[in-house]
Amino acid sequence: MLNSIGLGAAFLAIIFSGLWTPDLERAELEKRYAASSPQTIDIDGLKVHYKETGLQDAPALLLLHGFGSSLQAWDDWSVKLEQKYRVIRLDLPGFGLTGASPDHDYSEEKDLAILTHFADKLGLDKFSVIGHSMGGKMAWSLAAAQPDRVQALVLMAPDGFPETKDIGTKPYEVPAIMGLIKYVLPKYMVRKSIEPAFAEADALNDALVNRYFDMLRAPGVRGAILERSNQTIYTDPVSRLKAIKAPTLLIWGEQDQMIPSTNAQSYANVLSNSTTVLVPKLGHLLQEEQPEKGLTSVMQFLDSHLLIKN
Repeated sequence: MLNSIGLGAAFLAIIFSGLWTPDLERAELEKRYAASSPQTIDIDGLKVHYKETGLQDAPALLLLHGFGSSLQAWDDWSVKLEQKYRVIRLDLPGFGLTGASPDHDYSEEKDLAILTHFADKLGLDKFSVIGHSMGGKMAWSLAAAQPDRVQALVLMAPDGFPETKDIGTKPYEVPAIMGLIKYVLPKYMVRKSIEPAFAEADALNDALVNRYFDMLRAPGVRGAILERSNQTIYTDPVSRLKAIKAPTLLIWGEQDQMIPSTNAQSYANVLSNSTTVLVPKLGHLLQEEQPEKGLTSVMQFLDSHLLIKN
């Protein structure tokens, strides 16, 4: 007869047998989401997965996705952008088919180094950056560090502007029990985590949920997400934002519940050349909830600063 410990272990085994969520094979993910031959490039020992489309001789756009996402977040926008621009989007370190960093370093400094060396290897002397949420923080960090290379900057609900009292804190540090997501990740939980990023939860379709669910099961991604969460430390952004020379579009969904649109004013107060657009009836995922709404303002901004001058 099993004792209480044995019964507990057996009960947990039954639960986990039904909820066990293993990683997907890279080949399977490539089959589902990389229709053409996957493009990868070695950056400081990390094999970065990226996709380049559009006009080779046109102004280059670097697209940086948000936390827990992948380069497919830009699918709808890329169809339009690549008609006028050279569009380069990548799975950021720890996400998508780039996957976990071999040195497990997800600091601001390492992210900046990876992006800078990525641009160097692709021969991007001048380029513009569109960044969303976490990718927005990376975008403005890159523009601050490379002010003479970044021609235009689009920040979509960017992360990284904390209140003074929060500087030096770890905003996304997770308890040890969250380590279970490496083994158990119900699709329902993924859907519920995306719903607050939409102004209208009913607009969240199964295809989008399936993609997020699949990419969270890319090899090593869940472990990398936990590591990034525990390594993220809020720093003072003001001096870096003041170093940015590029004209900047700050664009937010008016109903963003993840990073409130009121944060736009904090950025506008320190950026030397910025324009703010609030898009009504949209949440955090501007480029995925109603792609055409946010893209209109972004295209107008980019065209006015890049195409007229070229």
